Amino acid sequence: MENNKVVLVLVDGLRPDAVQQCKHPFLREFMEKQCTYSYNGLTIMPSLTLPCHMSLFHSVGADRHGILNNTYIRPSHAIDGLFDVLHAHKKKNFFYRTWHELRDLCRPGALSRDIFINYYTYDNAADVELCECACRDIAAEQPDFVFYYSGNSDEKAHKYGWMGEEYMAAVELASRNIEKIYHALPEGYSMVITADHGGHARTHGTDMPEDMTIPIAFYGPQWEKGKELEQIRLLDIAPTIVDMMGCEAPADWDGVSLLKK
Repeated sequence: MENNKVVLVLVDGLRPDAVQQCKHPFLREFMEKQCTYSYNGLTIMPSLTLPCHMSLFHSVGADRHGILNNTYIRPSHAIDGLFDVLHAHKKKNFFYRTWHELRDLCRPGALSRDIFINYYTYDNAADVELCECACRDIAAEQPDFVFYYSGNSDEKAHKYGWMGEEYMAAVELASRNIEKIYHALPEGYSMVITADHGGHARTHGTDMPEDMTIPIAFYGPQWEKGKELEQIRLLDIAPTIVDMMGCEAPADWDGVSLLKK
């Protein structure tokens, strides 16, 4: 096991074909040339934002965490999430987000920093400001784990439609911000880039491939550059990050570290 620091970037509603068609080339070229990656990642049902995030961070399906829509309910059986596990291992966690409902991804005390910028107030500027804040903090304080959530693409897709002009402009902004974060990383950092779900028309939540298929990429010394995997599950991301950082995953997680496969 390694002891790297990790930045997890999630672009809400990012479809793999949006990465491939994006006019800003960084994200596509970074994934295909510098990462182990898949354009055929598999999210969970229901393919909605909060259930998908709960599954990503707790490495279980919605049948176990019990969240079936974007309203949080306390699980009947407590499961340690990624933030909680890393906090128990004395890791410093930073969280950057533009969607308030993600506040329940961890228990109180697990975060050393929680930065929320309301998308509904600042629109595109929220992602720009959030990125600048994350870049400054990572360079200055070098936290062990960073979760950077970008919600602009999902908001534009619900308003204008997936794969439309406005949505693709939001994907381009996300690609530019990911490039800025990458260049701000001090030595010793790895990156994981993914989405929670895809989408079709102006919605998501179904088991359609457009909703269920997401891009997933791993960058760092453990990963072969330019290696494309047939499929990666959303549930495997948290165990993989824990493994990358030299920690032990809880026995009740359903996912498996890709470093152990």
